[in-house]
Amino acid sequence: MTNRIPLAAVLGHPVAHSRSPVLHGHWLARYGIAGHYVPIDVAPDHLADTLRQLPSLGFVGANVTIPHKEAARALATTSTDRARAIGAANTLTFGADGAVHADNTDGHGFLANLTAGALGWNAASGPALVLGAGGAARGILHALLGSGLSEIRLANRTRAKAQRLADDFGPSIKVIDWDVAGDALSDATLLVNTTALGMAGQPPLTLDLSNLTPVCTVTDIVYIPLETELLKTARACGCHTVDGLGMLLHQAAPGFEAWFGRTPEVDDDLRRAVLGE
Repeated sequence: MTNRIPLAAVLGHPVAHSRSPVLHGHWLARYGIAGHYVPIDVAPDHLADTLRQLPSLGFVGANVTIPHKEAARALATTSTDRARAIGAANTLTFGADGAVHADNTDGHGFLANLTAGALGWNAASGPALVLGAGGAARGILHALLGSGLSEIRLANRTRAKAQRLADDFGPSIKVIDWDVAGDALSDATLLVNTTALGMAGQPPLTLDLSNLTPVCTVTDIVYIPLETELLKTARACGCHTVDGLGMLLHQAAPGFEAWFGRTPEVDDDLRRAVLGE
């Protein structure tokens, strides 16, 4: 294994839209590292087999995206404390013996992006409305609660799934029905879309934004398109908006360091490269 060129991947279904190969490819070229990072479309039923096979093929790790984050954590041999607390993984590191070590850097990437892009927001300013209850939502909820946010209103198209997150994360999570989620915006200071709704090729996000106020910071983890309809509408309402690309960039850094042995920089050059500019 040590004589092989290290390989890493992003596992998802679908995965063709992912910019992670461009991101990691930029870092590999910048630092002159011999290695490759590729997208692999894996259907849910094949995830376990794929994770067993990748180490023997020379893969040293992988990122995990929709819909595999929770399953990947469950399949891992070992997990970090935050991955266990979140119940989902987005970063896997493979041992030479085939062991799979799971971590979750979504919350780290989300907060780094929010802090850099919304200088006026702070956890004490008021409640947040979070849309979605998948693996990404779990990482973001964990990070927001860790930042000191005292109330998070959580809405998901399947209420029972949102309730499971509330049961896992405690009384600061208030579950509300999807159909009336817009009502929770009247005093919210942060709105976060963690769903794939609004992403290119996916259904639109239909949320009543009539109660949105300019004091609310709005961020979307979708980054294709870079300005989603949610962000466009929020900006027209006078809200500060933060696109999802920065989260992608910041969450990727710990994995790159673990796999390729170099701490990468998140900067404007990287952002331009990922945007194809």
